[in-house]
Amino acid sequence: MKKNQPFLGLLFLSLLLSTSISLAQEQSFAEWLQELRAEALSQGISEETLDAALALVEEPIPRVLELDKSQPEFVQTFAGYMRNRLSDARIERGRRLLEEHKDLFNRIQQQYGVQPHYLVSFWALESNFGDFTGGFSVVNALATLAYDPRRSDFFRSELLTALRIIQEGHIPVEQMSGSWAGAMGQCQFMPSTFYAYARDGDGDGRIDIWNSIPDVFASAANYLSQNGWQNDERWGREVTLPDGFDFTQTGTGVRKTVTQWNNLGIRRVNGAPLGHAEMLGSIVLPAGVQGPAFLTYDNFRTTMVWNRSTFYAISVGHLADRFVGGGPIINMPSAEERPLSRSEVIELQQLLNAQGIDAGTPDGIMGSRTRSAVRSFQEKAGIPTDGYANVELLEKVRTL
Repeated sequence: MKKNQPFLGLLFLSLLLSTSISLAQEQSFAEWLQELRAEALSQGISEETLDAALALVEEPIPRVLELDKSQPEFVQTFAGYMRNRLSDARIERGRRLLEEHKDLFNRIQQQYGVQPHYLVSFWALESNFGDFTGGFSVVNALATLAYDPRRSDFFRSELLTALRIIQEGHIPVEQMSGSWAGAMGQCQFMPSTFYAYARDGDGDGRIDIWNSIPDVFASAANYLSQNGWQNDERWGREVTLPDGFDFTQTGTGVRKTVTQWNNLGIRRVNGAPLGHAEMLGSIVLPAGVQGPAFLTYDNFRTTMVWNRSTFYAISVGHLADRFVGGGPIINMPSAEERPLSRSEVIELQQLLNAQGIDAGTPDGIMGSRTRSAVRSFQEKAGIPTDGYANVELLEKVRTL
């Protein structure tokens, strides 16, 4: 033991020096702001804009950091997610607003090729029709997140873009409010998304997605159009699967024509045939084999460019359908399912990895890699390969 002491002493000294150097390299927030100012000036942001914007930024916002680092305890179920986003009051309000802004929506559809009821659905889900756009200063929130080292490059870039938006006169800095993560306005665009896709819908020379309804819808429609939205297609529909269906054919990685799905026995939820069309679609099972099945088309994929959540994309499409007279989801699970906790998802990922099934780094997030690992386990266990993880599946993984 004694002969190792010099080595341990050197290791301790090395760690101490390394820590000291690291601490010495840390910048105060004031120093960081000065460096940011210099970078912004080099990119053409004026002293006047910087004085106005950075005057609001005194210290990092503790609440922003708290929200950024916090994670929900439970993974939400599909039924719970949909229940929280659909209500009779929201559906009725959406129908009224479709009628109220009918002329504007017709003009937007002619220009960008996006059907009005979908635009109202995004509007409802992003900001409750503009009621809740976030109460944080976007500049201050982004400065807080850019100063924090975990994702500093991303948020620094967003902050510099936000400064450019202010300089171009679209919104005064004191009115640039948004979410804790910097998502802005009634369609909740990040600054980079605003800069790439936002449009002046009312012709006043500015783009105001906070207060101008024409700007909000022109911007949202342009985003969808530029990312592949099809004006002559729906998002998808609820369907039923035949007995003995091969669940390896589910998921967005498998695409077949409507005709091919029809020939495999997929039917509309009322039992009618799908018919024949060359439009490509994928079968999505958001709640596993015990829940509803959806045949989803290209507009569903475009919705997932906006937000990568399958639940979100289904909620946008279904809510849009309800606005124009569509009925509720028929095959919603009959019993409320207990969601997996984040710690249980981590345990599931660890157990799958231990069995030689790659679920990725255990992080408590049910991403595509983990769902693929669940499918592999299900195939190995001889159960339907729907890629869906719940308490029952976790128990099975624990015992095998």
